[in-house]
Amino acid sequence: MPESLNIAERLREVARRYPHQRAVVCPVGRARAGRVAYAQLTFEQLDQETDRLARGLSRLGVEPGMRLVLMVRPSLEFVTLTFALFKAGVVIVLIDPGMGRSNVFRCLEEVEPDGFVAIPLVHAVRVVSRRRFPQAKVNVTVGGRRWGWGGVTYEQLLGEAWTPYESVRTLPDDPAAIIFTSGSTGPPKGVLYLHSIFDAQVDLLREFFHIQPGEVSLSAFPLFSLFDAAMGVTTIIPDMDPTRPARVDPEKILQAIRDHGVTQAFGSPAMWNRISRHCEQSEQTIPCLRRVISAGAPVPIRLIERMLGVLEREDADIYTPYGATESLPVACISGRDVLKETAELSRKGAGTCVGRVFPGITVRIIPIVDGPIRTIDDVQELPPGQIGEIIVQGPVVTPQYVRKPEATAEAKIADPAGLWHRMGDVGYRDQQGRLWFCGRKAHIVHTDSGPLFPVPCEAIFNEHSNVYRSALVGVGPKGKQRPVIVVEPEPGYFPRTHQQREEFTEQLLKRAAAEPLTQSIRTVLFHPSLPVDVRHNVKIGREQLSVWAERELAASD
Repeated sequence: MPESLNIAERLREVARRYPHQRAVVCPVGRARAGRVAYAQLTFEQLDQETDRLARGLSRLGVEPGMRLVLMVRPSLEFVTLTFALFKAGVVIVLIDPGMGRSNVFRCLEEVEPDGFVAIPLVHAVRVVSRRRFPQAKVNVTVGGRRWGWGGVTYEQLLGEAWTPYESVRTLPDDPAAIIFTSGSTGPPKGVLYLHSIFDAQVDLLREFFHIQPGEVSLSAFPLFSLFDAAMGVTTIIPDMDPTRPARVDPEKILQAIRDHGVTQAFGSPAMWNRISRHCEQSEQTIPCLRRVISAGAPVPIRLIERMLGVLEREDADIYTPYGATESLPVACISGRDVLKETAELSRKGAGTCVGRVFPGITVRIIPIVDGPIRTIDDVQELPPGQIGEIIVQGPVVTPQYVRKPEATAEAKIADPAGLWHRMGDVGYRDQQGRLWFCGRKAHIVHTDSGPLFPVPCEAIFNEHSNVYRSALVGVGPKGKQRPVIVVEPEPGYFPRTHQQREEFTEQLLKRAAAEPLTQSIRTVLFHPSLPVDVRHNVKIGREQLSVWAERELAASD
C-alpha cells in the first residue's frame, strides 16, 4: 500500500491521460423540438474545476479532517464538489434525504458536522435548527440564492482563473467519507470510509467487469459517478429522482441511453422492473447497453428474464453484485448464469445465488449467534450447504460505525489478518463455491418447529403468476412465532372481494403445502404495496410489515 493515498488523485491521472474525453454529462432542460439539452465537462475541465473549488475551500478556512455534509442534487456540481472535497482532505458526509426528517436530523447530530455544502432548502432548515449544529461554521450554497445564512455560493467558491492545486496528502487509512445506511433494518448508521476502501472498490469493479476507459455509464446512484470518473468512464446523470427509482420515467432513461450510446447502467431492481415492463408493453428494445448492474436487494428471476429479453445486443447481460454499505462489493453473478445454472434451484427454495466472491475478498459462513463475537478464533466455519451467518474480510471492509461503539462491536470480528464484517445476512456456500443468500438474520421467523428463512420460502409463493412479490414475517414471541406470508399481487390482480381472497389464498396455500419448506405456513395476507427502503425502493420493510400483519390478524379474529 502506498505511503499516501487520496482518491481524488485518480481523477488527476485520468485527466492527464484523457483530457478531452467527456467526464460528466447532465440534462439541464429541453431545447426546441423537444430535444434534451445537456451540460458537460471533459476530464480536464472536471479536474481544473475541482482544483478551483478545493482552493476556494481552503480560502474559506476548511482544514483536512473537517466533516462537511454534502446535500446536492445529482448534477455536475455534485461530481465536482465530491472530488474537490476529497482534494481538500475533507471527510464527506452523505445522507439520503428520503429517509425522513427525523432520521436525517439524528444522523447529522451524530456526526457533528463542521459545515454544509448544500442546496438552499437544506441551509434554510439548518438555520431554523442551528442549535443542533453548533460546529457548522463552513457553509456553501449550491444551485440557488444565498439568503441570510452566511457562507459563500458555489460560484464564489470557484474564485478566479485556474491554477494547479496540490491535493492534501492523506494516508490510505485516513477517513474519506461517512456514508449512512438506508435504515431498512433499523436506525441508519454512519459507515466510515477510508481512502484505501474507495481505491480498492474502483480496482475491484473495473477488473471484475472489464470496464474500459472511454465507456459511457448511466448511474441512478449518485456516488457511482465517483467510480466512473476514477476509471476514465463518462458519467451520464439520469433525469430522475434518485430517492424514488420505482417511479422513474422509463422514456427519459431510454432517451439518455440512445442520446449518448450508454454502454453500462447501474440501478436498483425497482428501476429496471419499471423500465423492462415499459419496453415490453411498448415493444421496444434497449440499444447500446452491454452491461446492466442491479443491486440493493435480490433481483427476481422474472426481472432477469425480462431484461435479457429487451437488451438489444447479443453480448449484453445483467449483473447482480452482492454487498452492503459496510462492505461492497462481495460477490456477483450474471443474469445468463442465473437462468442457466441457478434459477430452477431458487424457484424450489434454495435461496438466491449471488455468485462467486470477488478476487481479494474472503467469505465464511459461521453459526448464527446473537451478540458480539470478539475474535475469529471464537467461531467455526460451517461446511458447504449449511445455512449460517455470512462474514466478509477484505480491502473493502469498513472499520466502524461513527460514534456507535456498540453497533461496531456487534458487526466486526477481530483478526490479525484483517477485520471481518458480519453482513447481517444468512446464506451458504454450495459445492462449487458460489454464495447463496437466504435473507437478513433479523428477518428469520423463529417458529416452535424451527427457523424459517425468508428468501427461500418467499420464492415458493412468488412462482404464482399473479404474485409480484411476497414477504415472510413472524407474528408473536420469538421461538413461537406464527409464520405469515404477505403477498403483493401483480398490478390488476388485487383480490377485492371475499371470494377472490379465498380463491387466491387457497391457490397459494396449496402451493405451500406441496413443498416441505413452506408446509408450516398457513396464513396469507394481501397488501397493495409492500413498504420498501428509501434508497433502492426494493428492500421490503419486514419489521413494519410484521406490525401491520399482527394488527390485521387481530382485527380478523
